[in-house]
Amino acid sequence: MRRFFALLALGLALAAAPPPAAADGASELGLDAVDRRAIQAVIAAQMEAFKKDDSETAFGFASPTIRTMFGSAANFMNMVMTGYHPVYRPKTVSFGEIVNVRGEPVQKVFVLGENGVDLVAAYVMQRQPDNAWKINGVYLFQDDTKGT
Repeated sequence: MRRFFALLALGLALAAAPPPAAADGASELGLDAVDRRAIQAVIAAQMEAFKKDDSETAFGFASPTIRTMFGSAANFMNMVMTGYHPVYRPKTVSFGEIVNVRGEPVQKVFVLGENGVDLVAAYVMQRQPDNAWKINGVYLFQDDTKGT
């Protein structure tokens, strides 16, 4: 039930009108341009690993929580292939803003799936003790900003 409410809160935050540039989620979280580039680089690198079916590399970009949840790169890749196919094999990808959802940075990524459906992939990011960024979850939402 708690997961439902967290997902609902995430959906509402993503559906809200974008805040003015000076008050964006990244700024609220104290993230700078280096953090933004690092977050986007992690996501892009994981998508590149998906494209090559390199499950070990893709799994390496997941947070410790996600790694524990799935246990192995093979289990993780199977989940992505079956439940997150638009992220696994997107036709197009573009990065949007970083929003603050309950104190966590969430990178909006606009993807066009192979089926032609526009989606927003909301990447929940987690800074590690060594300052590296890892992916701590992804939620897919219909992209209603394109009038579909």
